Amino acid sequence: MKLFDILKNVDYTIVQGEERDINYISIDSRNIRRNTLFICINGLHVDGHNFIKSAHADGTCAVVIDRDVEDLPKDITVIKVEKSRAALSYIAANFFNSPTEKLRLAGVTGTNGKTSTTYFVESLLHENKVKTGVIGTIETRIDSDIVQIDFATSTTPDSIELQQILAHMVKKDVDSVVMEVSSHALELHKVDGFLFEVSIFTNLTQDHLDLHGTMENYKRAKSKLFAISKNSVINIDDEVGQFMIEQSRGEVLTYSIEKDSDLMAKDIVYSSTGVDFNVCFKGEVHSFRVPIPGKFSVYNALGSIGAGIVLGIPFDVMQNALRNLRAVPGRIQSIDNNKNLTVIVDYAHTPDGLENIIGAVRDFTKGKVITVFGCGGDRDKTKRPLMGEIAGKMSNFCVITSDNPRTEDPDSIMDEIEVGVKPENENYVKIVDRREAIKYAISMATEEDAVIIAGKGHENYQIFKDKSIHFDDSEVAKEILDVEECK
Repeated sequence: MKLFDILKNVDYTIVQGEERDINYISIDSRNIRRNTLFICINGLHVDGHNFIKSAHADGTCAVVIDRDVEDLPKDITVIKVEKSRAALSYIAANFFNSPTEKLRLAGVTGTNGKTSTTYFVESLLHENKVKTGVIGTIETRIDSDIVQIDFATSTTPDSIELQQILAHMVKKDVDSVVMEVSSHALELHKVDGFLFEVSIFTNLTQDHLDLHGTMENYKRAKSKLFAISKNSVINIDDEVGQFMIEQSRGEVLTYSIEKDSDLMAKDIVYSSTGVDFNVCFKGEVHSFRVPIPGKFSVYNALGSIGAGIVLGIPFDVMQNALRNLRAVPGRIQSIDNNKNLTVIVDYAHTPDGLENIIGAVRDFTKGKVITVFGCGGDRDKTKRPLMGEIAGKMSNFCVITSDNPRTEDPDSIMDEIEVGVKPENENYVKIVDRREAIKYAISMATEEDAVIIAGKGHENYQIFKDKSIHFDDSEVAKEILDVEECK
């Protein structure tokens, strides 16, 4: 492809050089081929501008920069833009022939519930016989087939990977794509140039302050999705729901349990096997059942139903789809065992997420609620005592353990969590080894109790300062439950 075609819709200046034939684009100087366009990104830890010479030696024939660079190789074309990250989204789209123009896009953003809501919307589309792609935290897939395009970030791929995935979906005749859109993706311009058919706002609670600094910045980052959406489906029960409505460019449909809204859930009945409720919309009442317990399941269902309405899915189709939902990996995932113990793995890693899962489990537990949890290293430290306070207040017993400590000392992280637990509940222990912590919790449980293993959900790794190891909470729990000496 011609360089200047790749730069369509990008404001740029030619610093030196001429038109080039481009065979590949990259933001990683270690991933260069012959005739590569290298886009220099000033990242959180590394500045790509410092690697132009090595990229040139490996085959780069053109570079995009957003700051002055001295001693540039003379035989490459140099393009200067105001902000490389913003330009990257358009460059990647052009290189992969603008796949978003051939797809209906549904986006989901919020602190909690993004993954589950994408599963819900996918189920609605499948039930309506629509070929659907999903891009999210757990996996990328087309219908039930996994798309083997790996990406480094946890929720929304970088622009090049994202456009490559979308182009693959176009090739496979996908009609609609449901994707999680993180605050990082919005802040770092990964979806610039996108136009979503519908986007859902789930909620906003404390998270990612290591990147955004303040809740105000976090809120504004999330709101950017609704400025690039034809239709917005907003949780008006959330305190920033009105702000999201004000930022929306198109039609808005609100949903709620408590406040008046377009789409309200009433007559809610919770049980250990799910939740039943009625949905009121335009004077009509529709009954729903979701086989996933908890109040948050009602909210996730409402958001997905709102998107379904926008996408033209009949209510009877949505009712059947949600009634037959399959379990979302790592989201209130029950671990089967022959000891009649209730052991649940959940991704809850924020104060609000932890409160939701403990509350949901508390609703159907006759005995003790035993919560195993930790907090990630090199992330927002202020939520550690908050999560400790919530777990201490809502659980009968807490097992504080290690999550992904990364470069931090695991014991220090646990001490910061303990500050929140201790004033609320003296029934707790600290066990740094996560496997031993899970074993301890399960060993003390009876058939009337429930063990919650929170924080990692679907993740199958644990990150330490000097290594990463395979670690899957559900696998570990199953192994422990299968051992005879454990209850």
